[in-house]
Amino acid sequence: MRARPSVPRGLLYNRAMALSIYLAGPDVFLPDARRVGAEKVAICAELGFEGLFPLDADVTPDPSAIFAGNRELMLRADVGLFNLTPFRGPSADAGTTLELGFMAALGKPVYGYSGTAVEFRERVAARFGVARRDGRLWGGDGLAVEDFGLRDNLMVDGAIEAIGGDFVTLEGEGEEGGLAAFAAFRACLERVRARRRG
Repeated sequence: MRARPSVPRGLLYNRAMALSIYLAGPDVFLPDARRVGAEKVAICAELGFEGLFPLDADVTPDPSAIFAGNRELMLRADVGLFNLTPFRGPSADAGTTLELGFMAALGKPVYGYSGTAVEFRERVAARFGVARRDGRLWGGDGLAVEDFGLRDNLMVDGAIEAIGGDFVTLEGEGEEGGLAAFAAFRACLERVRARRRG
């Protein structure tokens, strides 16, 4: 029989909650990540969920251990909730999108939220400039730009839609100072709760 992996001490959660939600996102890079995580876990509890927030830096400096701990939390979680607020560029954090794909491949419900309602192609345009040629949209970097009116890369939006989740965007909490996107987070959690009740 395989030994049950221990949960790293830096993780914040409450085992008494019925539905467990993995809280992924670039929040872990914030200087006050512990406070942000605690607040998001508290909001989960308020709405009747168990929040699983990974605190990578508090667990270990070993990247393999961080990966294993986060993977274990994703396997344990019933639902994934992903902070897809643009991070260090026009798109969501790369690690967060990998986690979203992992949980979607497991067939678990996945939801996304973002502190910006600006479409992905508009964010690319703001960063690189765009021009339309031969019926396609091209970036100032010489590469094609997805022109679908989606909130992020089509594989991100597509995974959430395919698994029956939702992607909540609220303007006013963008990358500058609002990476945690608390209002969008709460709105997304309320969608999860409404779907569970429905």
